[in-house]
Amino acid sequence: MDDKDYDRLLRIKTGGTREWQTQSSHYNRYEATPYVALDELFREYTLKRTDGVVDFGCGKGRLAFYLHHHFQVSVTGIEMSAQLYQEALENQASYCGKLKQLGGAIWFERCLAEDYEVAITDNHFYFFNPFSIQIFMRVIARILRSVEQHKRSVDIILYYPTTDYSQFLETATPFVWLQEIKVPGLYEQNNNERFLVFRLDADN
Repeated sequence: MDDKDYDRLLRIKTGGTREWQTQSSHYNRYEATPYVALDELFREYTLKRTDGVVDFGCGKGRLAFYLHHHFQVSVTGIEMSAQLYQEALENQASYCGKLKQLGGAIWFERCLAEDYEVAITDNHFYFFNPFSIQIFMRVIARILRSVEQHKRSVDIILYYPTTDYSQFLETATPFVWLQEIKVPGLYEQNNNERFLVFRLDADN
């Protein structure tokens, strides 16, 4: 299925890109992860129903609905844009109103990523280059503080990973590289079309 067909299946509208005309240079444009990439990621990387996923820069909510549909996990989408946040809520109403009730839950919060209060149930954090390395560092610091207070294993998932993000995780945090997942058909044309997963075990 292409992206439009997948959106139609989930009763949502998440396509397109959006540039920020007056926004700080710390925040990147909106663009949803292609469904073909998500399909490839979750062929090799699994989630449990008890997991809690946070999508930083969730936009219109594509990842949240995809994960809830396939894994019935709880997903929190963090979005600073009022317009995208509203579109995510509209998608949520459409998705929840037309599909049978599943396990898990979907929440959207309108706030800056660095202001999000990490919940003790959050253990997977997804980033598709939503902001600068400076903000990424602050977000990771919040995640680490939460783990210090409530010991648990947590994963960081990077799509289209920047060198800044991956080097910071490898050299300045206790996270350890876990796996790389390339997107067939896309990676051959652009070697950024891949996922990097980093993990912090509860024992570390």
